[in-house]
Amino acid sequence: MGVAGSVVPDRPRWQRALRVARLAAIGTGATVAAAAATTGVLFGQARQARRTIPMAEAPPPRCDGVYGAKFPGPAITMVVLGDSSAAGYGVHRRRETPGALLATGLSRRLQRPVRLHRFAVVGAISAGLKFQVEAALECDPEVAVILIGGNDVTNRTPPALAVRYLVEGVRALRAAGAEVVVGTCPDLGAIRPIQPPLRWLARRWSRQLAAAQTVAVVSAGGWTVSLGDLLGPRFTAEPGRMFAWDRFHPSAEGYAAAAAALLPTVLSALGQGAERRPSPTRLEGVRSLPKAAQEAARHPGTEVSGTQVRGSESGPAGRWAQLRRRGFFGVGPTPQPARTVDTPAVEGFS
Repeated sequence: MGVAGSVVPDRPRWQRALRVARLAAIGTGATVAAAAATTGVLFGQARQARRTIPMAEAPPPRCDGVYGAKFPGPAITMVVLGDSSAAGYGVHRRRETPGALLATGLSRRLQRPVRLHRFAVVGAISAGLKFQVEAALECDPEVAVILIGGNDVTNRTPPALAVRYLVEGVRALRAAGAEVVVGTCPDLGAIRPIQPPLRWLARRWSRQLAAAQTVAVVSAGGWTVSLGDLLGPRFTAEPGRMFAWDRFHPSAEGYAAAAAALLPTVLSALGQGAERRPSPTRLEGVRSLPKAAQEAARHPGTEVSGTQVRGSESGPAGRWAQLRRRGFFGVGPTPQPARTVDTPAVEGFS
């Protein structure tokens, strides 16, 4: 399917995105990590991390199906794209995957059935989104959720290249009429098997990519939610509960918390903005998009979307953006979906 216009922002916008990314990085960690690289410490730590973190042994459970079939009305079609974090690697039950959690929450909030298609692939990098998007477009989705970026960091994909592939996918989905919500690159510095100084450099790279993703996605008409080290304190305090067996991917509780952060933005993207909100914070409000991306990268759980100021989408410093800190929605157990000919049943609670 063709996409009208250029699929990548112009050069000044990309330069601004990468400049924002650099501002979002941790300078001290970068300095220490760069010094350590000259002695070969980082290479040794990278090899050790690969030995410590087990390789994928089995694919995550499929979660495709109809959720909330008991509700009236036509089903909302949602697609989930991205890497292992979108696929739900690390859990063993369909109801525990991010797609199932989001579909369940969306169905219950809107009192409508949700038809879910998952195209996310374990190990995917942003370059692989093209094929996922092409398959997703055949389903005529109303909303797409994309979680991508971690493997781009570990594979050292240049941020500009990774973001170019992401924004091409966002533009294709938007041209087809789908709303798009992107969970930006998580903070790999929160992964326990990765030790300092490699951890500091992983955090810098993660924030750099997340900030650039925000600028590009919002410019393309999508919404972003910064994941970062969203659950950093809990992961640190309760690694046995929040991490899966491989100590790298989230556990069922970790995925539930991430889905709770994403769900309010998915609802808002669909025009259903009613929510429980905490007290407003100084972080909320309208900023230039580069400034918003910088702040979101530093404050996990922050939503960024395009907005207007006095009828204009852009100001002296670039496009306007709205920052919000939404109240997290709990995502409960998955209801038993309807069994249909074209869609497999999805496991519910026994």
